[in-house]
Amino acid sequence: MALSGCARSFPGMTTQPDPRPFFTRSLDQIGQQVAAVRPDELSNRTPCTEYDVRALLGHVVSVLRRLALAGAGADFSEVPGVIVGIDDDGWSDAFARARDEVERVWADDEVLDRTVDLRWAALPGRTALDAYTHEFTIHSWDLARATGLIADLDPDLAARALEVLPAFAPPEQRSDKGTFGPVVPVPDDADVYTRLAAYTGRHP
Repeated sequence: MALSGCARSFPGMTTQPDPRPFFTRSLDQIGQQVAAVRPDELSNRTPCTEYDVRALLGHVVSVLRRLALAGAGADFSEVPGVIVGIDDDGWSDAFARARDEVERVWADDEVLDRTVDLRWAALPGRTALDAYTHEFTIHSWDLARATGLIADLDPDLAARALEVLPAFAPPEQRSDKGTFGPVVPVPDDADVYTRLAAYTGRHP
């Protein structure tokens, strides 16, 4: 599922420019977070409450693998939501391999306007890629919070996510069992990642 709380289409996104530059930035950011994780941090809890760091890394690799298959028009139903069996020091390589494949598939301009079946929705490719840009942005914060690397995050990515989220995840449609929990109150002057985390139901 896109933008996991731990979705649906984005109005008007099909008229937006090529989403791949921001997608690449989101992958650069989370890739740096993945590479920085130490084996002794893998059991740390993350703000995405169903995951510790190891499980969140497995989820990120899973999302990349699924997105590559979806972009190629292939079935990804057998890809588990969390990849397991990766050595403690192997997550960066696993991420890099999955990233290479997703970028190879999505380098084809035709994929951007092709309808992509994501199981939770069938969307134009560019809309789907924007959704996953925001998912990786949010999960970058999850990893940063769990490992103490908050200062390394790109504020522009969070600002873009905050612009889009109210259109498809309004607070009045939240529930404790949904993709996002209720919005968490934070000060008006909180930094952009704190506001993004709070909007997605996390506790900064």
